[in-house]
Amino acid sequence: MLLRPASETDIDEIARVWHAAWQDGHRGHVPPELLAFRTLAHFRLRVAPRLSNITLASLVGPVIGFVSVQDNELEQLFVLGEARGAGAASALLREGERRIATQFDTAWLSVVTGNQRARRFYAREGWRDDGPIQYRAEVAGRPIVIDTHRYEKRVG
Repeated sequence: MLLRPASETDIDEIARVWHAAWQDGHRGHVPPELLAFRTLAHFRLRVAPRLSNITLASLVGPVIGFVSVQDNELEQLFVLGEARGAGAASALLREGERRIATQFDTAWLSVVTGNQRARRFYAREGWRDDGPIQYRAEVAGRPIVIDTHRYEKRVG
């Protein structure tokens, strides 16, 4: 497993991974209009502002996952479905925790309520479910509320 910082040449690959993994983890758990709105082009636009906060994972070849941190939030963690079981998610999670621990004692993240696979993963990795929160997304200027859960872990 190779972990490395992202660069501008990775933007398309990060967007591809993010789009595929986001759709996989959110299908059936968010309104269909949000799924339709979150296109590959949408994710490509979201990558550039986060680029300096992204760490990538690859085996031999293309990127299979990434983690992004913002302050004490483990903001994004996505791994392609076909890469499950390779250890990328755990390695990326530990990297995100390590980066947060340099400045904060507690890390947090949110996960859509219906994504039981992700919720089990975070629980196995020592994260505590701190209860439901609402995430506000927007589609064509219209707000959409998504039920999520806030998870926390002491990292410092």
